[in-house]
Amino acid sequence: MMKGMDEEDDPSATLDQVLNDTKRVGYFKGYLASVAQAIKDGADVRGYFAWSFLDNFEWAMGYTKRFGIVYVDYKNGLSRHPKASALWFSRFLKGEAAENKADTN
Repeated sequence: MMKGMDEEDDPSATLDQVLNDTKRVGYFKGYLASVAQAIKDGADVRGYFAWSFLDNFEWAMGYTKRFGIVYVDYKNGLSRHPKASALWFSRFLKGEAAENKADTN
């Protein structure tokens, strides 16, 4: 789990609010820029994955924290909604233009 990248589950938050995880987008931008620099410096990087894909049960915290790039609505049939970080990560993986990588949407 990304230290500091979890959010408290807030039952009063709107769907738009919970999907707007700009802090996590900033984390990925900074972290992946550091990975790219490490590769340039000669590190043998074989892969990277985001932890975690979905909001889910965490042994130490139950369902009280959310840290996935996809929001799981526990109260409405476990419907899933990509957060801003999932959309950014998708664009990043597709190699879209650098100016789009600065966006958080």
